[in-house]
Formats: sequence, C-alpha cells, structure tokens
Amino acid sequence: MTRCAVPLLLQLLRDPSRAASLGLAEWDLLLRQAAAARLEASLHGLLDEHGLAGAIPPAARRHLDWAGVHAERHARAVRFEVAQIGAALAASGGDAIPLLLLKGGAYAMAQLAAGRGRLFSDIDILVPKDRLAEVEAALMLHGWATVAQDAYDQRYYRTWMHELPPMKHGRRASVIDVHHAILPETARLRPDPAKLRAAAVALPAQAGQAPLQVLAPADMVLHSALHLFYDGEFDHGLRDLLDLHRLLSHSSATPGFWDGLAARAAELELGRPLFYALRYGARLLHTPVPEAAQAAVRAAGPGAPLLALMDALFLRALLPHHRSCGDRFSGAARFLLYIRGNWLRMPPMLLTRHLFHKAFISPGKD
Repeated sequence: MTRCAVPLLLQLLRDPSRAASLGLAEWDLLLRQAAAARLEASLHGLLDEHGLAGAIPPAARRHLDWAGVHAERHARAVRFEVAQIGAALAASGGDAIPLLLLKGGAYAMAQLAAGRGRLFSDIDILVPKDRLAEVEAALMLHGWATVAQDAYDQRYYRTWMHELPPMKHGRRASVIDVHHAILPETARLRPDPAKLRAAAVALPAQAGQAPLQVLAPADMVLHSALHLFYDGEFDHGLRDLLDLHRLLSHSSATPGFWDGLAARAAELELGRPLFYALRYGARLLHTPVPEAAQAAVRAAGPGAPLLALMDALFLRALLPHHRSCGDRFSGAARFLLYIRGNWLRMPPMLLTRHLFHKAFISPGKD
C-alpha cells in the first residue's frame, strides 16, 4: 500500500483541533494507527486537554475513555511499584542508594506531560556500577529475580551490557531494569553515568515515599534521544519521539535551556542523537526548535549522503506500524535500523557471535 503523506495520527498530534472535522471512517483509521503506535491513551489525554471531548463520536469516545482508564490504572501501579523499589533499597543497609528513575517511570513520578497516558512495561533505574550486587541482592530479598536464566544471556548482560538482566517480581510480575550506564560497555559512545547521577534532580518528598531522583532536564532529553536513535527497536518509535517533543516543549521556556542542551550534548558525546531528535521531532511533530539550537548541533550530524539515507530510514520507521502509514520499503527500513542499532552497540566480532547465538542457538532451547 502506498504510504499516506501525513498519517492522521500525526495530524492530530500536531493539531488536536483537527479532531473536530473527522468522519467516522477517519476515526476508525485514527484509532487503528494510535493502537499500532501504543498512543491511544496519549491521544485521549491530548484531546481532553484541549477540550475536544464533544467533537469525538460516541463510539470513538468510548474506546478512548477505556484507554484513559487503563492509563490511570497503569499510573497507580507505577507509583506502587516505585514505592516498593524504594523500600527495598532503603532496607539494604549501609549508605543509602539513591533511587534514580529513568524514562517512563521518571516521567510519571515527576508528573511531566511526557508521562500522561504513556504506557510502558518496566521501570528503569540507574545506580552506580560498584553497587550493582548490593542493589540486586536488595531487590531479590523483596521478591524480584532475574528473568534471563540462559547462561549466555546472563553473561551477555553482566559482561557487556549497561544493565543487569531484567528482574521480575514473583507475585506481581512487575519488571525492573537496573542500569549502571545508559549505553552498553561495548558501545562506541561512552557518556559518563557519573555525570548524569551528579546532575540528577530530587523530586519533592512525599509521605511514605523513599526519596526519588530523575535526570536533569537536559540529560532527560539526551537519554530519550539516545534511547530512540541508538536502539534497534522501533516498535514504539513514534511514542518515544512524542516523549522528546513533550520534554523539549516543557523545558523550552526555561532561560538558557537550549544553549545548555547543546553544550551538555557535546560534554556527554551525544551530539549525533540530539541532532536526530531535533531534526525528526521538527519534521514529524512540528516540535518548536529554535534555529540557533538546530545550528548548534548541525556539525554533529552526518554528511549529506548519509543524512539522505537516515531520512529515508527514520521517516519510515518512526511512523505508526500500520499499513496505512507504510510503503514497500518500511519493513526494510526497520530491519536496517535494527542492524544499525546493534552495530552501534557492539564491535563486529561480538555482534556476529551474538546474532548467530540468538538466531540459531537460543530458539532451540526450552
């Protein structure tokens, strides 16, 4: 099917008032696109925020209201799980281990716009590498255990990755990703996690809640950009790009934010993912990025031939994975970006071995 020029979902994310002019067939297509992008609850919140509930046909409204209820239930579960993680770390003894939240958990607990309606499957935390064993033991004592039981997977995570194997709670099935860095040990980029922890921001204390931290605003943007543009998975690409749009919109009015963002990206060696974040946020979601900010990171971008290729790949992979938003090259674009993401994270020999093991050895195991 020929790719549509501007998917309906993007039209609504850019201009929510567009909802008032949609017919039933368009609502049906819009909801299918939103479901493919896991943005139904975000769409519900966006339309409510703009007072457009009356413009939504009853059948579509019921669907979006259900998504909103699901998102509220998810948010309550996140708050509960964060409290349990905090209690586990507080009970570990010795010096307190700061509970520094990343990504979706951080957006939710900081009550940022990026967290409204955002659904995610695990809670990510960042801890010092030299305290990983202590953190893992504390979580295990409170019911979490590593999911990866395969000896290769255990070694893969503990030797080369930037996190422990995912830990799943035995009763509640909640999942924690315990990070000690934001990129694997084998990646070409090596942003210093100590700098991220040093600049972290404490959230207002709440009764009965362990002290919480989130990344500083600029670091939160950079981590989100890195996660999106240096990963190989684009199942939630548009959702993650919307995170960046909301994070940038939230902080854009802060004096000095844009100058500080470019400088911080240079300090952490993250100019290239920031370049992509500003470029594709502006092109797909009309993120308001000052020209001076774009100019500040332009030198970190690729040369013209490579940029043309990246445009062809990202402008397909970041759209909802729905047939109305794709063309015959969309699948190839996502596959090439998957290979690229792994290439950026691992040297060639390790990458070859890893892909061979996952393709031919792991599938054959019980």
